[in-house]
This record gives sequence, structure tokens and C-alpha cells, in this order.
Amino acid sequence: MNGMRFQDPLWCLVLIPLFVAVLIATRRQRRSAVLYSSIQVLKTLPKTMALRVKRTLPWVRFVGMALVILALARPQHGNEEFRIHTEGIAMQMALDRSGSMRGIDFVVEGERVTRLDMVKQVFKEFVAGADELPGRPNDLIGLIGFGGFAESRCPLTLDHGVLLEVLKTVNIPEPDYDRQGNIMNLGFLREESATAIGDSVALGVERLKASTAKSRIIILLTDGSNNAGVVTPEQAADAAKTFGIKIYTIGVGTVGNIPIYGEDEFGKKQIIWITPRRPEYQSFQLDEETLEMLAEKTGGKYFNAQTTEALRDVYAEIDRLEKTKTEGRLYMEYKELFQFALYPGLVLILLELLLTATRFRSLP
Repeated sequence: MNGMRFQDPLWCLVLIPLFVAVLIATRRQRRSAVLYSSIQVLKTLPKTMALRVKRTLPWVRFVGMALVILALARPQHGNEEFRIHTEGIAMQMALDRSGSMRGIDFVVEGERVTRLDMVKQVFKEFVAGADELPGRPNDLIGLIGFGGFAESRCPLTLDHGVLLEVLKTVNIPEPDYDRQGNIMNLGFLREESATAIGDSVALGVERLKASTAKSRIIILLTDGSNNAGVVTPEQAADAAKTFGIKIYTIGVGTVGNIPIYGEDEFGKKQIIWITPRRPEYQSFQLDEETLEMLAEKTGGKYFNAQTTEALRDVYAEIDRLEKTKTEGRLYMEYKELFQFALYPGLVLILLELLLTATRFRSLP
């Protein structure tokens, strides 16, 4: 839909006194310049083109000034458009990278993968979109990694390409060996084998509380229980509730004994075998009670995902629960047209001044 309007229409009122002034000027133009006893002979003379042009000069000035006045009234041409307005969600993904995430009880495309690799793959699909997951292009998403301590790996951002590149760097800490084969970072590895759930939630609250998004959520994904950190899960849940932040918790993997990856004498990653037919197992326990408490206290929801398909279903449900607000709005965009009146008007005024001062100058 199109439309024309004047942004400052009161300028058009100036056209009235301008028109009156031109009429007066036209009448004065007919006054006698030289006295003759009789002008009957002059009336019989043919009217030249110069004479006709001279009589139109006041109207040339009027048209020029009228165009300038119309330019001051700011004529505009409008195009009505329907646009979609989106209002995204601010979310922090808190990803467990403790030693237990080395468990290989998940299968992706027929191959065993660690819990962490599987979680990173499905989180990428959740952000960028794949299959039944449409993606979250309008959401501010940040990333927190936690083991024995929590750290912000990526601030809230709409640049999801950068976010997914940072996601690749979230890994389970590996041992560093000296020349004698001794582990040099043993203390660090022991610390990172723990799980600081409370600290990770508290850090997520700290990153989200200043966001102006109407919906703010934390997605906490872990396979263990809170056994490290300085903030308890209860304290972190209270803080999230205070700021109106919902927590969705996801417990991944099976509980009890699970096979894990190890390294052979050449440093190659593989499943460790005790006997030729039995892999080495390590026991992990998932504290579902704490995860349920975090979700219930903040208005979120707890999920358990023991397979890759189940985790995709969890993200699909979160996607349905936390919809990006979308609404249609009508917009009228106006294009300024004053230049199409201003420039011709100035040309006409200058032309009239030039002609009256030269070729059509009147002598008293």
C-alpha cells in the first residue's frame, strides 16, 4: 500500500499570501512607463515573443517560490509493509566436562562415543538446527563448562558460529606426562574429576541477571552429583529464582558401571580391556534428586536422557517450551521527496532574477 503526505503541512499556508503578492505584482507591471498623448498606435503593434515571456516572469517566480515552500512542507511517499518482529530468549548452557563424561555408553551413527562428544553434537544441532530441531537463530546463547570448578567459555551472543567454535574447545582434561612417564598435573586432574553443579548454576545466574530478555533460562547438563565448589545447588537455585531464571536440568547416561576410554602404551585412545572379552568399567552415580530440585524450584523441568535419541527429544521439548516470541507488525516507511520540489524551485527563482536583470529589465 502506497501513500503521499506532507510532514510539515503548515508550510502550505504560505502559498496563500504568496499568490496574492504575485497578483499585485502582475497588475503593477501594467503601469505606464512613458507618457504619450495617445497609445492607439502602439496597441496596433504585434505582440512579440519577448513581450509574452516578460508578462509570465512574475508567475515563474511564483511557481519557483511555491515549489520551495512545498519542499519545506517535506513531501513524503510511504510504502506500507508487514514485518515479523522476533524477541529472542537469553540462555546459558552449562556443560559438564568432568572425568565421568568420558563414559562411552552412547552410540552415534553406529559408533561408540563419549558422553561429552555426544552432548556437544546434539547441542550443536539445538543451536544451529537439524532434523526435528529448528535451531535458535534469534536467541542469545552463552556457554559454561564445569568440572571441579565452573568457567564461562562464551558470553551471551547472537554469533552462534563463534559459539560453536568455542564449543569444540570444551574437552575433558587430559594428563600431562614428563619424560619419566609421571603425570605432572595430577592435582588438577583430581580436581576436574569432580562436579561443581552449584557453582555452574551460580555462574549462569551471574551471566543472565543483567540481560534484558524477558525469558532467561539455564540448561544444565551433567552425569554426576555435586561434590565440589563453594555454592550449594540449593543456594544457586534460590539465586536463580530471585532473578526469575528458569533451570532445565538434563541427566545423561546410564547409572552404575559403564565402559570408559583409556590410552594404550602409545597414547592412543581406546576401550581399556581387563580380559579380551570384558572392558574396564567405572561406576558413576547421577544425583537426580538434586537436578529435580533445581528445576522444580525455578519453574523449569528435569529430563533424563540415556540415549542419543532421548537427548534429541529432550532438546526438542525444551525448544517447544521456550518459544521465541514472534509477532507481525505493520510499518509505513516514508521516502523524502523534498529534493524534487526544492531544486526546480531554486532554478526557476534564479532564472527569473537573471532575466529581469538582463534581457527583460524594466527602465522607469
